[in-house]
Amino acid sequence: MTRPAPRCSTVLYAISATCAAIGALLWVRGQTSAPPRYYGAFLAADSYTPSAWRVWSPAVPEERLGLYLIAAGLVLAAAARLFSVRRG
Repeated sequence: MTRPAPRCSTVLYAISATCAAIGALLWVRGQTSAPPRYYGAFLAADSYTPSAWRVWSPAVPEERLGLYLIAAGLVLAAAARLFSVRRG
C-alpha cells in the first residue's frame, strides 16, 4: 500500500500549479495584446478596450513575467517531487 503524499508536498504542488497557470495566462496576454489598428477614421477594435492595468512594473513585460512564473512553477514542482521522495 502506498502512503499518501505529505501535506507539505501537496501544498508545494498546488503553489507550483498556480504559478504555472498564472504565468501561462500572462504570457498569452503579453503575446496577444497589440495596440488597436486604425482604418481611416474607424477604430478597428472599438469594442475592444485594452486593459491599462499593469501586473508588474513597466520595466518587465508581461510575457517575460509569465515565463518567470512558469519557470518558478517548474522549480517548485521539482522541489515538491524531491521533498516527497526524500520524505517517503
